[in-house]
Amino acid sequence: MRTRPLRLLAVAAVATAAFMLGPTSAQAHWPEINASIVCNTVTGDLVVNYTSTAWPGEGSDPTNDPSRANPQINITLDGAVVTSGAYTAPNYSFSGSFVVTGKSGGDVIEVAAVAVGTWGNGEPGGNVTHWIDLTVPECGTIGTGRFTGGGNQVRVGDVKVTRGLTIHCDLLLSNNLEVNWGSKNFHMTEHLTTVACTDDPNIIQAPPDAPLDTLIGVGTGRYNNQDGYTIEFTLQDYGEPGTNDRMAIKIYQTANPANVVLNVPLSKLTGGNLQAHFDQPHK
Repeated sequence: MRTRPLRLLAVAAVATAAFMLGPTSAQAHWPEINASIVCNTVTGDLVVNYTSTAWPGEGSDPTNDPSRANPQINITLDGAVVTSGAYTAPNYSFSGSFVVTGKSGGDVIEVAAVAVGTWGNGEPGGNVTHWIDLTVPECGTIGTGRFTGGGNQVRVGDVKVTRGLTIHCDLLLSNNLEVNWGSKNFHMTEHLTTVACTDDPNIIQAPPDAPLDTLIGVGTGRYNNQDGYTIEFTLQDYGEPGTNDRMAIKIYQTANPANVVLNVPLSKLTGGNLQAHFDQPHK
């Protein structure tokens, strides 16, 4: 059980920091840790960036104090060692980053610097610890992004796409995509066959921010209530209000791809809106 924090650091609004020193710890030096947790908007990973420094002690020269050296400082996540470093002259500091898995937005994690080298003489195991609590942000990945469609109806020329379409950037979750034109209809089955999501730097997708602006998918489904058809489609989000958003649709008989029943090239929407989003992490 930790002792009452002896010293607080103002690292970030979501972080608190504290020391854990043993009853016989009278060291002139101990480890400090500064850390933050962010979403990697390319991979969707939760990444902790940290810097650990030997606190110089009262009256010490922070630039020339050999007693601040320590050959092993462990960086831990919720008590488990993830990496380590050493305090060496002249800065007695090191930085790094690591990926956090198995956490969701709102969870709290503990990142700590643990001195297990020459300073350890107080806590069980001989450790001196300084920790920070970080709140995990909401995060998504290109692999778990998604597109939705809204407005009265997503329309490309005379082709209407079901209101409330939802297409995910992976093959795990169910999707909703229905296409109507004249008296004809195609309804995609729940899961895609293939999907690719990309972020084109030339497309201004926000607001809101998302890890993608383009989704290209292939699925199968029923054409006029008959099984055995494939749909290839492209969705592009060019920001609000959606008048520059684009969609392409091609539907054909799976066993005879030359039998194309609908072919709409990539075109601006004539109604509705396509919106790219971060998705919630899922399995």
